[in-house]
Amino acid sequence: MNIKRLAKRNEFYIALIIILFCLLVQIRSGQFFTGNNMVDLMRSVTIPAMFCIGEMMVLISGGVDNSFPAIASLSMYFVCTKMDGMFENPIPYFLVAMLLGLIMGAFNGLIVAKFRFPAMIVTLGTSALYLGIMQGILGSSEYPLTAGLYGLGKMKIISAGNAASGLSSDLPVHFIFMIVMVVGTWFLMNKTMLGRSIYAVGGDEVAASRAGFNVFRTRMFIFCFSGMLAGFIGVCRASMLQTVSPNNMIGMEMDVIAACVLGGVSLIGGRGGIVGAVLGTILMTMVSNSLILLGVSTQWSRVFTGAIIIIGTAVSAIQEKRRRGRLLVDVADKPEVQ
Repeated sequence: MNIKRLAKRNEFYIALIIILFCLLVQIRSGQFFTGNNMVDLMRSVTIPAMFCIGEMMVLISGGVDNSFPAIASLSMYFVCTKMDGMFENPIPYFLVAMLLGLIMGAFNGLIVAKFRFPAMIVTLGTSALYLGIMQGILGSSEYPLTAGLYGLGKMKIISAGNAASGLSSDLPVHFIFMIVMVVGTWFLMNKTMLGRSIYAVGGDEVAASRAGFNVFRTRMFIFCFSGMLAGFIGVCRASMLQTVSPNNMIGMEMDVIAACVLGGVSLIGGRGGIVGAVLGTILMTMVSNSLILLGVSTQWSRVFTGAIIIIGTAVSAIQEKRRRGRLLVDVADKPEVQ
């Protein structure tokens, strides 16, 4: 029974595809399982996996957040330029960036939850707004990383080399941040009443309200949490790259959304989980990083991303149509109460 239940889960098939893809690349190139390549993959998946946490929660609640790269970029750029040299400890930079992200996320949530505007349209607009503030008001440009974050970026968990190519790679401490965030989010979504309310709101907002869940507070929490998370990730990104690059994260929303959809998170809300989202992120990162080992142009990664979004949208729509069909059949089969 456990095997049958496992075979019905989307995560099982994503994990199977990951294993097969690893074997394919190893057979074609002989370089996949080298130490530096594995470390490079873990390093590359760190930021997208953290981003997918906030996006996954928004998607499960029935919305789409397009603004998190802009929130991350603006928060990162502000603290790294306006607070340059103020602190030797990196913690104040993270705290201020998270506060800025919280404010911007709350603005998103207020418009979506209070006025019931579509989250996708709202976050497209606020994304342009936040980028306009960064590029217009702050005059964003390349900037050297403040010393308070430089040391954090140099900290590493392990280093691995490749004897054949002579290359070596370092795994930064930010990977530990990602693991802690994934575990914490899994607990939140599966073991708390707040997690249940997020699934309930995404499944059926009216039914969730009748069941006693506060829809407004739930949506506000989701966008505030997503914004705060984006602020934290923005500073992580800058410290990993050892430079302040204001446009480095722009455009990542499509990859993150595609990874969540690939991992089984429904675009219409109510279904999905952090395990599937992370596995989808791993697969997307592996494909992007390993195309060159397969002798394929990296430009094809954008084709793969677009195809995933289109297919995921179609699958979500078909699943919702079938679910509604089953509900109608169940209602029709119930005997009338005299």
